[in-house]
Amino acid sequence: MFTNTKAFGGFSVDDLHNAKIFYREVLGMEVEKLPMGLLALKIPGGSQIMIYPKTNHEPATYTVLNFPVKDVEKTVDALIEKGIVFEQYVEPIKTDEKGICRGAGPLVAWFKDPAGNILSVVQEL
Repeated sequence: MFTNTKAFGGFSVDDLHNAKIFYREVLGMEVEKLPMGLLALKIPGGSQIMIYPKTNHEPATYTVLNFPVKDVEKTVDALIEKGIVFEQYVEPIKTDEKGICRGAGPLVAWFKDPAGNILSVVQEL
């Protein structure tokens, strides 16, 4: 039934204007304003992620968006320079002083958008 469907995901924010600035200016993504007060994050390859305003928004308690990168260390450093604060976890996931998890899997570091949603940068495999 969905073999040829281009599925897409989405998540809510409490302030669409702040989200637009963050994703466009801080993260450098292509952001498109859509009808009905929606934003679309344009992902290479033709995919998109919808961002919608929600008056009773509560930040997701899980990672809503992962960014595969070639070098997590360099990406974390560059984002810190832009004012991003990386999450610090102790258990069950342990991160170092920069916020990078150096466990058995790929390097990964988590941070939040202005609405409190959790995002990550993860080492490309």
